[in-house]
Amino acid sequence: MAAGLYIHVPFCRRKCPYCNFYSIAAEPELLERYTQAVCRNLRHYACAEPVDTVYFGGGTPSLLSPSQIAQILETAADCFTLSPDTEVTMEANPAAAAPEQLRRFRESGVNRLSFGVQSLSDSQLKRLGRLHTAQEAVETVCAAAAAGFDNLSCDLMLALPGQTPEELEQTIREMTRLPIVHISAYLLKIEPGTPFARQQIAAQCPDEDAAADLYLQAVEQLNAAGFAQYEISNFAKPGFESRHNCKYWHCEPYLGIGPSAHSCWNGKRFFVPSSAASFLEQPVQTVETEDGAPCTLEERLMLGLRLTEGVPAAWLAEKKAAVERYCKLGFLRRTGDRVAFTPKGFLVSNTILAELVL
Repeated sequence: MAAGLYIHVPFCRRKCPYCNFYSIAAEPELLERYTQAVCRNLRHYACAEPVDTVYFGGGTPSLLSPSQIAQILETAADCFTLSPDTEVTMEANPAAAAPEQLRRFRESGVNRLSFGVQSLSDSQLKRLGRLHTAQEAVETVCAAAAAGFDNLSCDLMLALPGQTPEELEQTIREMTRLPIVHISAYLLKIEPGTPFARQQIAAQCPDEDAAADLYLQAVEQLNAAGFAQYEISNFAKPGFESRHNCKYWHCEPYLGIGPSAHSCWNGKRFFVPSSAASFLEQPVQTVETEDGAPCTLEERLMLGLRLTEGVPAAWLAEKKAAVERYCKLGFLRRTGDRVAFTPKGFLVSNTILAELVL
């Protein structure tokens, strides 16, 4: 079983008002120090472990230069057994990716881009604090395709302030016309401590029932456009599911490098504290153990049921009566010897999982 590498790039030009991920302001000197720290840590963890996915998340990884990305990938290749078809994903901001830079990222070894588009409504993008317009997002995605990327993904946010079914329908229609093969569609969540929380933006968002309707609308429209749902929030054309993210849901090993990065590595789950200063200064990143014995049956159930492929029915043998009840209600479905959530079931999955797993 091949592992994955996750590289957290904690830099942004400006933090979005809804975001609670760890990030700090980008400065050229910090970007170079960060690159060296990542390479230093990769060498620390070096082993013969086969690796077939590398994911640069953030933050805004595209703030790193193509040469810095190349240096990290070259170090990873020296330290692990990288598969010839390794999926190398980089998250990118449409406002921070010029056409020539995209071409150079492709040459550096990146073969999959995930763009934080979020919406193709200019009014929504402005409200979300995004730095790009709808037209700039479209042009950047098309430029990436022209640069040689055939594995492109876009993020899509649902249940935005004042969002209507008509507005969402238009965004999805325009987004699915782009040269992309994957869409991550997720409901906006107002996180405590964010500017959106302080501004009480939740009062302007669709209520729970309306948000559920928008989610189901997105599932139906995306499936009709050829983007099959394979996970609660992820949709892809056949063969273009995110191989890296699937490792999380299949309880496969992955190593995280960088402040706030998480790992499931050598039989333990651990994370790096959210401190860029510590990560840059320490010879090896500090880690804190979350679980010394991960990937139990309960965890496999909770993660596996995020996927539309579901889990073996045998894993839920002791909960057969509950499974049958939820199947009759339309929240679960049985296909052969597997059990999975329906789109309607995903909306109440936490409640159902509490009964099935705990």
